[in-house]
Amino acid sequence: MIGIGDAWRSASQRIDRLDARLLVERVAGCTHADLIAHSARLLSAAQLATLEVLVRRRLGGEPLAYLLGSAGFYGLEFMVTPAVMIPRPETELLVDLALARVQSLPAPRILDLGTGSGVLAVTLGWKCPAAVLTAVDLSPAALAVASGNAAMHEVAINFLAGDWYAPLGEQRFDVIVANPPYVTHADPHLQQNGLPFEPQLALTDGVVGGDGLACIRDIVGSAAAHLRAGGWLLIEHGYQQAAAVRTLLCQAGLTEVASWRDLSAIERVSGGRLR
Repeated sequence: MIGIGDAWRSASQRIDRLDARLLVERVAGCTHADLIAHSARLLSAAQLATLEVLVRRRLGGEPLAYLLGSAGFYGLEFMVTPAVMIPRPETELLVDLALARVQSLPAPRILDLGTGSGVLAVTLGWKCPAAVLTAVDLSPAALAVASGNAAMHEVAINFLAGDWYAPLGEQRFDVIVANPPYVTHADPHLQQNGLPFEPQLALTDGVVGGDGLACIRDIVGSAAAHLRAGGWLLIEHGYQQAAAVRTLLCQAGLTEVASWRDLSAIERVSGGRLR
């Protein structure tokens, strides 16, 4: 057996120092302050074995969030598993845009399409407690994670299983948000940065030779039938897709069509409004 400080130093020789620290803290059940102040505290043989497995998985490229079982988003902590995408900071722009459009409504109806881990729906409900929230996903495993996150943050959400608008009937909403699959099928980035470990169903529409916009076309094409008068559709997309998405929004009859840039100055979200 070795102390948690020595375990951290040993792991730091094989993986990133911060990653090593977070894994040791998770295995030891301690805080960063504990790690510094009580570095001689011993890890059991079982804990050392668990740490070794986690370090090897990280060396193999598995994202840290899956190893820790959680990830941060908009100041909140969310459970994540390989059944859902890991939330990205740039997606927080969708939250800001949606909140700005419902702040004057007493009980806004908000729809999150392809909810995944539920970060959009849960964060919107957390920031706007009066909102009436619905979230849809095709994956039962993803819905289970999202439901757990909603319960953890005490946000009431109506979760529905199905393909985009299919389970909604004639329901209409003040704001629809979506972070759909938009990476092209053969994009080399799908083999980098831990993406092979994330659900491909959430990353790419799988259309061989396609442009990555198949899901966005489905969402935009049927949005008018599910928006209230004056309601907004807001969609995250790829860094080179803003112009194409704006064209789709205009073709669908939406007005005030625009794109918004994330903190990296990339046009990350596009949207439009039903007259």
